[in-house]
Amino acid sequence: MNTYVIDASVAAKWILPASGETLTREALELLKRYAAGELRFVVPDLFWAELANILWKAVRQQRLRMASADSAVRAMRERNFPTVSSHTLLPEAFAIATAFDRALYDSLYVALAVTSKSQLVTADERLAHAVAAHLPVKWLGSF
Repeated sequence: MNTYVIDASVAAKWILPASGETLTREALELLKRYAAGELRFVVPDLFWAELANILWKAVRQQRLRMASADSAVRAMRERNFPTVSSHTLLPEAFAIATAFDRALYDSLYVALAVTSKSQLVTADERLAHAVAAHLPVKWLGSF
């Protein structure tokens, strides 16, 4: 069974209204495969804060109702994805960030993919194009 690192940009597409989102179909297909037991997800601990921040912002921008965001946070926590401490990923993430001129936040996800010998799936097209030739990163749009 394949294991993938997913970032908050992918998980947010499972929750946010599809009308304002691209790649929702691809993200939902990935979730469907996870639910069917065809693949596993692993995330850095940063994932949870980033996802909650995306939902907070959506509520603030009136793209999502507070009750829906609250429910989504609970539902996501219940998925209980294996979570790796950013502390352990920091040396590898810092090296990636400096070598590829990427934000450390993004580099934590990439570092987890490298150290877990898996692949990061992201909806961040710029990140994917910047590092995919050198590191295990795949853009959701090509999944």
